[in-house]
Amino acid sequence: MKSGREPAQPDHAALAAADPTGRLYNEDLAPAQLDRRSWNAYSLLALWMSDAHNIGNYTFAAGLFAIGMAPYQIAIGILGGALIIFLGCTLSGFIGHKTGGPYPVVQRLSWGVFGANIPALIRAIVAIAWYGIQTYLASVAVSVLLLRLAPGLTTMTHHSFLGLNSLSWVCFLFLWLVQLVVLTKGMEVVRRFQDWAGPAIWAIMIVLAVWLIIQAHGHVSFFAGVKHLSVGEQVYQTFAAVGLTVSVLATLMLNFSDFARFAPSRKAIVVGNFWGLPINWTAFAVTSAVVSAATVAVYGKAILEPAQLLGMVSSTPLLIVGVMMFIIATIGVNIVANFVSPSYDLANVWPKMITFRRGGVITAVVSVAALPWKLYSSPAVIEGFLGTLGAFLGPLFGIMMTDFYLVKRQLVSVSDLYRPDPGGAYHYRRGVNLRALAAFLPSALVAAVIALVPAFGRIAPFSWFVGVAASAVLYYALSRHYGNRRRRPTSARRAR
Repeated sequence: MKSGREPAQPDHAALAAADPTGRLYNEDLAPAQLDRRSWNAYSLLALWMSDAHNIGNYTFAAGLFAIGMAPYQIAIGILGGALIIFLGCTLSGFIGHKTGGPYPVVQRLSWGVFGANIPALIRAIVAIAWYGIQTYLASVAVSVLLLRLAPGLTTMTHHSFLGLNSLSWVCFLFLWLVQLVVLTKGMEVVRRFQDWAGPAIWAIMIVLAVWLIIQAHGHVSFFAGVKHLSVGEQVYQTFAAVGLTVSVLATLMLNFSDFARFAPSRKAIVVGNFWGLPINWTAFAVTSAVVSAATVAVYGKAILEPAQLLGMVSSTPLLIVGVMMFIIATIGVNIVANFVSPSYDLANVWPKMITFRRGGVITAVVSVAALPWKLYSSPAVIEGFLGTLGAFLGPLFGIMMTDFYLVKRQLVSVSDLYRPDPGGAYHYRRGVNLRALAAFLPSALVAAVIALVPAFGRIAPFSWFVGVAASAVLYYALSRHYGNRRRRPTSARRAR
């Protein structure tokens, strides 16, 4: 048995031959070829720029400012969360780099070759719902711009269908189609789009911040919030910001292997994540908080909704620039966080019939059918359905990390990840690892209760950590007790 950090060159012909029925293998789910791993450190930094620079994260940082946190406290809280995310995504990325497989294939290690569909579909449902919501939020900004430039379009707002007026439908479907075109061109086009989109959004955001500071005549404080909080409450809110920041990116910590599988080395993953998370993410959050503070000085109140802020901007050129930022930001975050993952996840369900591109088309169609504007306008849906699924992400991450680093000790048989027969190392019992399911169910229940039951409101921001810890302890204990029955991989390699 050889050992080493770097993965071996995969033999796609042999993997396809081991799965003649197409239950586990297609070209999109196959391990990334070593000579096609073009996502260097800058590509990963640009990816994080696209994921950080969006409407949802602006609103998140602005919301922290609105509850009374000063910009410097927001910076501390989000930096703390970003450091945890940096560690989680790096460890998750190493698995993708080692196996060369996307998230659903990586989950076959701990859940079994068929059981992996459980965590994959949970991740897919969350992503599809938020894909539609993000697209809708950006379409609102586009509608604002069009009405400013062409007031006559107000006639298109008089009639609605399924809760959306004609102008809003046009704006929504335009953004929906642009994103679909980008994704269906493949992961290399996704990388090229991210390489310029992230920096472009940064430039536009800085322009907006400078303009508002000028409008406020420089009367923007980095050390004062809009409300007075006690010292104890300030400390609590700072730690809560850490927990909430981690929760925001819990999805990408799970499926970061979708991107890290294309990285040429572990060093590229570490460097790209370092600059993209603790540095870039914190800087964007601080900029968002400063913009919120400036809106208090300019408009007399904190403006939390980006579309509302754009509607109040008197400068038409700046309005155009701002709307373009939201369009690019929405495409960027949706591709990174809400489009790539379900495309792979759905392909994993039926590899013979569903490719990466077909999975993307299914994702796009379902996101429209879900009527995302109704989801967004319903707090019960957001907090109930999506909140519950979000609480499941911690236990999934805990099981994945514990299995790879503590139970299997980074020993991987890549060929067995694509073997549907009982002789494969990850077939477990009929293709499902019951230990993963047994660890997941109680951990997910506890995390969901903490996240959703009002009585646990003060510890709700930390539900992800509870889910990770509970699932990790349970899975490790079950694996230690029953682990001797597990079939040892036949061609495993150790990644130190």
